[in-house]
Amino acid sequence: ISLLLLGETDIALGRVFAQAAINLLHKCCLTAADIVAIGSHGQTVKHHPNGKNQFTLQIGDPNSISELTGISTVADFRKRDMAAGGQGAPLAPLFHQSFFASDKNRKAVLNIGGIANVSLLKYEDHPLIGFDTGPGNVLMDSWINLKQDVAYDKSGDWAKSGTCYTQLLNVMMQEPFLALPAPKSTGRELFNLSWLENHLTQYPSIEGADVQATLLELTAQSIAGSVDWRGEEIEEVIVCGGGAHNGALMERLTALLSPMEVKSSAAAGLAPDWVEGMAFAWMAKKTWQGETIDCRSVTGARHPCMLGGIYKA
Repeated sequence: ISLLLLGETDIALGRVFAQAAINLLHKCCLTAADIVAIGSHGQTVKHHPNGKNQFTLQIGDPNSISELTGISTVADFRKRDMAAGGQGAPLAPLFHQSFFASDKNRKAVLNIGGIANVSLLKYEDHPLIGFDTGPGNVLMDSWINLKQDVAYDKSGDWAKSGTCYTQLLNVMMQEPFLALPAPKSTGRELFNLSWLENHLTQYPSIEGADVQATLLELTAQSIAGSVDWRGEEIEEVIVCGGGAHNGALMERLTALLSPMEVKSSAAAGLAPDWVEGMAFAWMAKKTWQGETIDCRSVTGARHPCMLGGIYKA
């Protein structure tokens, strides 16, 4: 990718985000004066949490958002955590703790977006733990888009029509990231269509639906094997993100994690598609108020940080 294309896309995406905010204001009969600030995560184009000069890059220029909407914007949440020695991800566990934690039992929040991440919520003498488990929807979405030109496998129906190919599954489960201890984070720079196609070269005769079934099982097993759920005394797993709508995936997680209760975040009071957005709105509020967030047990940061920068209108 050229620097020219990257720069132009950053600005163009910022304008798209701004227009989305303006459209929402109109729909809700609100004005810019009614809004304190916008929290904008941006679109991740590269996440490189390891090495001497680790970095993460999100685009969607917050200057453009602030200028076009007339609303102050909080953005660029991950870089300060990295500067403090953290992985920059996942950040959502701090919001999960704030919203979903209970004094009655220990819960986990499982966010299945492109990448899956889990938050083991703080309870009694158990600390908050959060990390990326590996692929969520990214491989299933990429494969069905390639083969059927649709964005995602609705309810996991295509995966359910196929059969898991055990040999392929076993090879993919050997991915080194899956065996790393927390804190850890990953992204589409690792788990992508090229990663999948490299594995498929060994098995050229597998039917498309069988590949999809295997990818669903990869997501389910990598999540289930990512932590000693019983040793951590987890009693309830709350699922959010797009994966919560995948009935076939939810069935496999329920079976693999039994006797723990696995349920959509909707049953806990928050629609699964809203959790991620609310997490960054919550972080934006913290930054706006000058509050630090303690990510040490999640990202590995050396100390609590104020995440994100403020772009005043």
